[in-house]
Amino acid sequence: MSSKSRGLRRGLVAVGLAGVAALAVAAPALAQPTDGHGEHGNDEHSVHLTKGDLLVSTSRWTVNPNVVAGQTVLPTGVTAVAGGGYPGILNNDKIDGSFGVTTPISLSELDPRTGSVLQSFEVPSSEAVTSFSSKSELALNQSTRGDTVTFMGYASTPGQLDVSNSNTPGVIDPTNPNPNATYRVVISLGVDGKFTYTETNAYSGNNGRAAILNDSKGAKSIYTAGNAGNGANPQPKGVVLGAGAQILTPSKLPEAAQTPAQPTPVGSFSITQLGRPADKVGKDDNFRGLTVSNNVLYFTKGSGSNGVNTVYFLDTTGTACPSGVGVPAAGAQLPSAGLTADAQTGLLPNNMCILAGFPTTSAKTDTTFFPFGLWFANKDTLYVAQEGDGSDSYNAATGTWTAAASSTTAGLQKYSFDTATQSWKLDYTLQNGLNLGTSYTVAGYPTGTNSYTGLPWAPAVDGLRNINGRVDDDGTVTIWAATSTVSGSGDQGGDPNALVTITDRVRATTPAADEKFHTVIAPANGTVVRGVSFTPGTK
Repeated sequence: MSSKSRGLRRGLVAVGLAGVAALAVAAPALAQPTDGHGEHGNDEHSVHLTKGDLLVSTSRWTVNPNVVAGQTVLPTGVTAVAGGGYPGILNNDKIDGSFGVTTPISLSELDPRTGSVLQSFEVPSSEAVTSFSSKSELALNQSTRGDTVTFMGYASTPGQLDVSNSNTPGVIDPTNPNPNATYRVVISLGVDGKFTYTETNAYSGNNGRAAILNDSKGAKSIYTAGNAGNGANPQPKGVVLGAGAQILTPSKLPEAAQTPAQPTPVGSFSITQLGRPADKVGKDDNFRGLTVSNNVLYFTKGSGSNGVNTVYFLDTTGTACPSGVGVPAAGAQLPSAGLTADAQTGLLPNNMCILAGFPTTSAKTDTTFFPFGLWFANKDTLYVAQEGDGSDSYNAATGTWTAAASSTTAGLQKYSFDTATQSWKLDYTLQNGLNLGTSYTVAGYPTGTNSYTGLPWAPAVDGLRNINGRVDDDGTVTIWAATSTVSGSGDQGGDPNALVTITDRVRATTPAADEKFHTVIAPANGTVVRGVSFTPGTK
C-alpha cells in the first residue's frame, strides 16, 4: 500500500479571496491556497458553507516528485522519459499508461449568480488525494436528501506515482504492471461542514469516479461508479466484482481503523443482453457519470472499446428491460443490497439496461458517442454531457484540432421523453461558445510545440465532462459544466480546463439564437476543474 500518514485527521485549509487573478473577462480563476488563515479562519473541524451556492472540485499541482528522465524506474517497471515538474513530467504517460501523480483535492464555493469564488479549501491530504491527470475523477453529487456531497479519491498522500492504476489491498491482480496497493475512498462533506471517509477495495487497477449517498428515510448506502482492472484477461474474480456500480455502507470509523471488505457490486450489464458475444468481463461496466432521479440510478459509459458507450439505468424491479433496453418501471426503488455472483460461473446477474433511445452500438465501432455527466431537469427532460473523442488530429495551417472542431455531437445534448414511443429522443446539441478545437493560451503554461509529442502544448475544448443544473422560475434551466480538452501535452487529463455555464429553455425543441456557453472559472496553469454540485443542504 502507498505510504500514508494515518494519524488524527487534520483540519481544513481555508483560503481567502486575496490574489484571485482574472484570466478571462468575467471569468475568475480559483483562489490559490495560502497559509490556512483566510477570510473564514482555520476551523479545526469544519468549514462554513452557504446553502444554495455552487461547490466545484479542483486539484492543483503542488509537488514535483523526484523523477529523473532516463534514470527513475517508475512503479510499472519502465524508465521515465521525462522528469521535472508540471506539465512536462506528464509525458511519461506515453511509455507508462498508468502514470499519474497524486495531488490534494480542493473545493471552491461559488456564488451561482456571479460566479465569484467565495472561498476555497482542501480535503485533508493525510486522508485522501486525487490523481492529478485522471480526468474522470472528482465528480460531486448531493445525497438523495441533499444534506451531503460525496466524491471519490485515494487513501494516499501527495506526490505518489501511478496510484490510480494500483491494486487495492484486498484485491490483488498479480498481472497488474503496477504492484502497489491503495484503498479507494469515498469522501463525504456534510451540511455541518465536516468530512467523513469510507474506504473500499473496489476499483482495483483503476479508479472510482463518482459517489452518491442514499440518506433517504430508513436508508444509508453509498452508490459509486468507476472502472477496474489493469492487468491481463481474464481478470481475477475480485477485480470483476469491484468494477462498475458498487454499494457501500458509510463508515463511522477513522480511516486508520477501517478494514474494508471485498467489493459489493450493486449493478451489472453485459453486452450479451443485446444478443452479442461476451466482451472482456467487467469492462462492459466501465461507468463514469452517475445520478439519481425518481428513485432510479443512472450511469454513463463513454470510454473503452468494450460494451456500449451509452446511458444506463439500474432496474430493481426485474421487469423493465427483458432484452437489455427499456425505461424504468413505475414505482421502482433504489437498491438496498448488492448482487450475489453465481456460485459456479462467478458471473453477476444482469440488472442494468440501456435507456431506450440511446445508442446500442458496440463501442468498438461507435466513434461519436462519449457521454459523461448527466442531469435531469424534470422527468421528461435530460441533459447529457458529451466529452468528445480526444483525438489529437491537428491542422497546423489553420491552427485547429480538427476532430474536435468538426464534431457535431460533443458539448451538451438535450433529450426529451417521447411518451408515444416510450423512449428518449435528441432535441439538439449545445456547442455555441465552447469554441471546440480552437486553441487557447493560459498564463504560465507552455506555448509552442511539445518536443515529445510533436504537437502544440496549447489545449482546446473537446467537449464537456461533469455537469449540474438548476431549474429556474422563468421556465429556463442553468447548467454548469467542466470542459474536456484536446492537446499535444503528454496527458490531456492534466490540461488546464474551465468551468462553463449556459441557460436553456426547458420546453424548447431548438436552441435560442443567442444561447451560448460562458466561462465561470477560466483555465489556470497547474489547475484542473473536475466536478460541480450545490453545497450540502441545498434543496
